[in-house]
Amino acid sequence: MTPPPPEPRRPHHPALADTIRFACATALTGIIAGLVGLACIHILHSLTALVWDAHSGTLLEAVEAAPWWKRVAVLAASGAIGGISWTLLFRSNKDVVPVARCVQGESMPVVRALWHALTQIGVVALGASVGREVAPREVAASLSAWMGDRLGLSPRDRRIIVACGAGAGLAAVYSIPLSGAVYTLEILLVGMSARACAAALAASGIAVLVSTGWARPEPFYTVPDLSPSLSLTVWAAVFGAVIGWLGWAFKGAVAAASGARPRGARLLWTLPVAFTAVGALSVWVPSVLGNGQASAQTQFDAAWAGGAGLAVAALVLAAKAVATLVTIRAGAWGGVLTPAVALGAGLGALSGLAWSQAWPGSPVAAHVFIGAAVFLGASMGAPFTGLVLVAEFTQQGAGILVPAIVATASATAASALARALRSGRGPGRGPR
Repeated sequence: MTPPPPEPRRPHHPALADTIRFACATALTGIIAGLVGLACIHILHSLTALVWDAHSGTLLEAVEAAPWWKRVAVLAASGAIGGISWTLLFRSNKDVVPVARCVQGESMPVVRALWHALTQIGVVALGASVGREVAPREVAASLSAWMGDRLGLSPRDRRIIVACGAGAGLAAVYSIPLSGAVYTLEILLVGMSARACAAALAASGIAVLVSTGWARPEPFYTVPDLSPSLSLTVWAAVFGAVIGWLGWAFKGAVAAASGARPRGARLLWTLPVAFTAVGALSVWVPSVLGNGQASAQTQFDAAWAGGAGLAVAALVLAAKAVATLVTIRAGAWGGVLTPAVALGAGLGALSGLAWSQAWPGSPVAAHVFIGAAVFLGASMGAPFTGLVLVAEFTQQGAGILVPAIVATASATAASALARALRSGRGPGRGPR
């Protein structure tokens, strides 16, 4: 009797299996980042309400209502807490794995990332002059890397997933889904493959849905309706380059301050001293406290005041720049995204107020918006991210898109020229 022929083997499709695994990892990354962002928001707001009695209204209103001695005392306590926590964290290992290195495959221990992030959130809630966005990015990236390793992702897919986790963490904590995706692609992956784009958009969208829900929250900054004009466009072309160069210089100053900050027992006195000094500065400039939202909003408000706002804009700009750099140099860790928005807004307010006296055309708030966007983009080396971030922060910008793009182009060219001259190459010349 002839045996039956063997059944044909079904073809194996490893690419399909990898794609399904990658899709599951993308969805899980969005959920993880959304939960991380939600936790950061609640911890930050709870601590701020407890310490500053900010149960309603803004941090700036709570700080202004507090007596001068409380501002100094709270900042001194924040410095002491940060100094103790970071000293213990760096006791056996002084290295901090940034998100960029985690994206490239380096391990970022979850417990260490959580400790580092909670310290950042704590000092920001108490008024430290740094941004809060690094904490959710680090934790989401660390957890995404752990999850990707458990799922057995390929090195290429793991890299994409970790970057998406970081971008989605940023998106979740500020409820800015498009900015999170653009940040992932322009800064972390520096690429636009279909696989990366789909994952970045999906992860950021899911993360914001988890952290915020369907309803869009109030804008991070309150801005009046913005309108374009020839005056604004000419200003954008001229001052876009100036503000872009200053953004590039700020990036260098932050890098220098970050590289020189202590990571040992010196933190026990450098942070309390620096934070106490920032608290003393807040007696005269209350908006200097916090991650930069108050300072930027003060600049938009100064724009409404017309010429009378010049002195306010200059004072807040100088105070925020000094407070942020001193805080980082003393040993604090945190973001500079919202501080950069505040500084760019100040430069836009100063130049816009002066320009509008000679050539009126658009509301000064339009200059503030563009200044914030181009300074942020130049300080991050990511012009698209800077423009999209400020547009989502304010829920404005469509009406002045052409002047904003002109300013962004001018700022990007000025930043590139500054980098070329700094590296010893003239414009248009290749590497030596």
